[in-house]
Amino acid sequence: MMYNPINFPGLGIGPFDFSPTAFTIFGLAIQWYGIIIALGFVMAAIYCSAKAPVAGIKPDVFFDALLFAVPIAIIGSRLYYVLFNFGQFRGNLLKIFNIREGGVAIYGAVIFALVTAYIFARIRKINPLALMDIGVLGLLIGQSIGRWGNFANREVFGEITTVPWRMELFVPELGERAAVHPAFLYESLWTAAGFLLLHILLKKRKYDGQLLLMYIAWYGFGRGFIEGLRTDSLYLFNTGLKVSQVLAFASCAIAVGLLTYFQLKKFKMVETEAAETEATEP
Repeated sequence: MMYNPINFPGLGIGPFDFSPTAFTIFGLAIQWYGIIIALGFVMAAIYCSAKAPVAGIKPDVFFDALLFAVPIAIIGSRLYYVLFNFGQFRGNLLKIFNIREGGVAIYGAVIFALVTAYIFARIRKINPLALMDIGVLGLLIGQSIGRWGNFANREVFGEITTVPWRMELFVPELGERAAVHPAFLYESLWTAAGFLLLHILLKKRKYDGQLLLMYIAWYGFGRGFIEGLRTDSLYLFNTGLKVSQVLAFASCAIAVGLLTYFQLKKFKMVETEAAETEATEP
């Protein structure tokens, strides 16, 4: 049986021909997408719990935060998708709750996860920015691994292209096989690179919230360009603008602005301290 085989003809790799369903148990089909997402979550949780003390967060407190952030993030990812694709559900609102048929958006998950982490931290009286500095490293791990679930589902690809790393598969919108940008791979590699960068900077951060801002800037910059290649984007109502692309570039610009402000503020403090020290020296 053919399952829409995937080739990378320019690299001489493929075909990859497998079912999106990994196995069935008690009549319930378990999808590779769900398994890969779960793997990303486990890897992120293990890493973050190990690194939480670096930011002054106890590992058990971090796990408590996950108990709230993860389910709320899933709800957020669905609400984001439904909000900007409501026409798909207008005739049958009950379809909103059928998440097994797909229809989630990572930006919704990120936004709801960060808001939940902030509220949790305030209630538990811990530093919310320190908690989120650790949490965004987990987000990058989960995003990098989770994008391979899109590969299993034959989704998150871009426009037709002739680049050497093009991905060839059946494109439903065209009704035929075509070579397209593997957008899922771009984002997986971009978030993996972001994780490595922030991992290196974790112990070198100058203030709480620095890694959070760097994550927003890094992911926003890359996602903005990658979203421009995709053919399955959600649009900002009837504007013709890709909502995630607008959000990506806007959040990136704000984060870069804040990073610059705090850096300049730190330089000014150092200069002031140096001048005061020089003035008091005999």
